Amino acid sequence: MIRNISVGIDIGTSTVRVVVGEFLKGEKYPKIIGMGETESKGVRHGYIVHPNETIASLKIALSLAEKTSGIKIRRAFVSASSVTVRSEIGSGNVVISKADGEVTNLDLEKVLEESEKNLNLINKKVIHAFPLSYKLDGKEITGRPQGMHGNKLEIKVVFITCSTQHLDDLLEVVTEAGIEPINVIASPIAGSQIALTERQKIVGSALVDIGSETVSLSVFENNVAISVFTFSIGSTDITNDIALGLKISLERAEKLKLENDSGEHSKKKLTEIVEARLSDIFELIENHLKKIRRNELLPAGIVFTGGGSNITGLEELSKQILKLPSKIGSTEMFGSNKTKLRDPSWFVALGLLVFSKNNENYVEGSLSNMWKDLKSALKSSFKQLMP
Repeated sequence: MIRNISVGIDIGTSTVRVVVGEFLKGEKYPKIIGMGETESKGVRHGYIVHPNETIASLKIALSLAEKTSGIKIRRAFVSASSVTVRSEIGSGNVVISKADGEVTNLDLEKVLEESEKNLNLINKKVIHAFPLSYKLDGKEITGRPQGMHGNKLEIKVVFITCSTQHLDDLLEVVTEAGIEPINVIASPIAGSQIALTERQKIVGSALVDIGSETVSLSVFENNVAISVFTFSIGSTDITNDIALGLKISLERAEKLKLENDSGEHSKKKLTEIVEARLSDIFELIENHLKKIRRNELLPAGIVFTGGGSNITGLEELSKQILKLPSKIGSTEMFGSNKTKLRDPSWFVALGLLVFSKNNENYVEGSLSNMWKDLKSALKSSFKQLMP
C-alpha cells in the first residue's frame, strides 16, 4: 500500500524546521510522524548569506526528521520567508480568441500572463498568483468566466513575489542538502493554512508572523490574500533592547523576554522596554493597513504566529494600538493532544503540509517552469471566486 507522505521545510533566520506528515484516508489534517529542528546558521533577515552553513543546518534537521519518522526524505515543499516576500497588484486585458466570443482556459492563461508582464517585475519571481476579480466587456463577473461570451476579458491579480536571488539561493541550499524541492510556498500563505479559518479569511483578517529578524503581515478577504508585506524587524530586536536596557547578557535577555520574569530587575522597566519595541512593530502594521485602507476594518482581527508571538502582553497591547480583535494563533490539528508542534513557531512548516493537500495542483508543479506554477495557482484559486 502506497503511503501519502508529505514533507515541509521551513528555513528561518533562527531555526530550521522539518516536518513529515502522513495523510490518512478521510482525515482533514496529516498525522505528524517525524520532525527535526536545529539552529539556523548562515541566514539573516530570511536571506541565505552563507549557503554552506545553511546546508549543514538543514542536513541536521533532515536527519532528525528521518530518524523520528523512519522515512528517507527525498522531496519536500519549501517555505520562502525573506524580507523580499511581498505582494504586487497586477491587471491585464485580452481580446477573446474564439470567433464566437466564448471565454476559454486559453484566454484565462493569456490574461494572467499579460497582467504579470504589465508589472514589469525586475529581479523578482512570482511564487503565487491569486485572481481578485474579472471583467467581461467592462462588467464585473461573479464566479468563473469560462463559458461566458464577450469581446474583452480583464483581470485583477495579487502576485506574491520574492527576490530572484533569494529564491535561487534557497533552492540551491535545499538541492545541495539532497532534497528535490516540489515547490516553494510563501511563508504567510503556508502559515495561514494552520492559523486562520476559512471564515476568518472570508470576512477579513490579518496574519502577523513575528520571527527573529522579520515580521510578515498578510491580509485576507474573500478567502484571498489581498496584501502581503515583510518588515525587517523582529523579536531579536526586543532581546537586544532588553540586554542594553538592563545591562545583561543576550541569553538572559531572551529568557526574560519569553518568561516575563524580571528576576532581580525592575518589572516596570522590562515591560517598558518590551512594549516600546512592540509598539514600533504595531506602528509598521498600522501604517500598512492604512495604506491598503483596512485599518480598524478587519472583523476577524489579527492572529499572531511565529516565535515572537509568545511574548507576554502581546495581545492586549495589539488591541490597544491597532484597535482590532487580537489573539495568538492556535490549531485544531492535534485535537486535545499536548505537543510541541502546537507552538505558533511551527505553523509555517505544518502549513506546508496542509497547503500541499488543499492545493494539489502544486504537487506536480516544476520549479524550473514558473509559468506552470502560475497556472496551477490560478486553477486552485477559481473556487475562491465562485458565488
